[in-house]
Amino acid sequence: MKSIHLFFAALGLVACQTTPASVEDHTLVEVTNQAGSEGQFCTSFGPQAPRDISNPSGTNPISFPMAPPSSEMNLCNVHTHTNAENKGPGFSVSAGKGVHGGFQCNETASLTPQELTPLEGEGAFEGVKPGDTIEVHWVFSSCDVAPGKELDACLTEACVDPLLRVETQVFLVVNDPAALNFNDFDYGDTQSGKHQPKSLPADTGTPVVFLGSTTGPSFTQSTCSPAHVTWSVHPTCAKVDIGSLNTWAAKGNVFQQVESHGVRQLVTEPALLSPIQ
Repeated sequence: MKSIHLFFAALGLVACQTTPASVEDHTLVEVTNQAGSEGQFCTSFGPQAPRDISNPSGTNPISFPMAPPSSEMNLCNVHTHTNAENKGPGFSVSAGKGVHGGFQCNETASLTPQELTPLEGEGAFEGVKPGDTIEVHWVFSSCDVAPGKELDACLTEACVDPLLRVETQVFLVVNDPAALNFNDFDYGDTQSGKHQPKSLPADTGTPVVFLGSTTGPSFTQSTCSPAHVTWSVHPTCAKVDIGSLNTWAAKGNVFQQVESHGVRQLVTEPALLSPIQ
């Protein structure tokens, strides 16, 4: 499993200090974009994520096959990021830079006092409180795998280069049992031989689909992820109950998720982005 661990160490969601040679040797290219900004960008790795899904522009020439629908793949991991990594029509309020930056849902400032009421004591799901925005990633793999912890669960020694799909929903976390119950989106069972969630969010707009990479705070525009990922991002937010997130963590979900991750800053350089069709 060592090679698997090192591969996903490059993807930024495992605790490992070893960096594969392909990451150390990536090519930095001087680019001047249309806005006149300059910088060094790792264009040789292919299109990156996260991005502004309202802007279809991108000039990265590296392409790879779109992953099949999630119903034809195995759910291998579910995790969250506090604040949205992608920017969209419904989550465009800047939360600043750095690991705890990203974007907030547009409705954040209009939440009621009840929706913002803090919980008594610390909840089982760390790094999230009422009023926060979270981006949830349901990760699907073409490998014959079962759901598990981190992205290591998405491949095997016999399947080291899978097609990956990330179904993405941004939520506004509220203290309201009438809001969505996160447990409704937990792992369910197999359907037609494929591991699937109980359900995926609906009624939040037609997802924007594009080619990109894995995300997470380990990466920047000059330190890129080598993974090839098909993204499917819903354009508007939905409200989710903070109590259901804590229940999801407390009951022991199969993904062993008990805290929310940081964010990768928005990728804006066109040379690092795929064109959205």
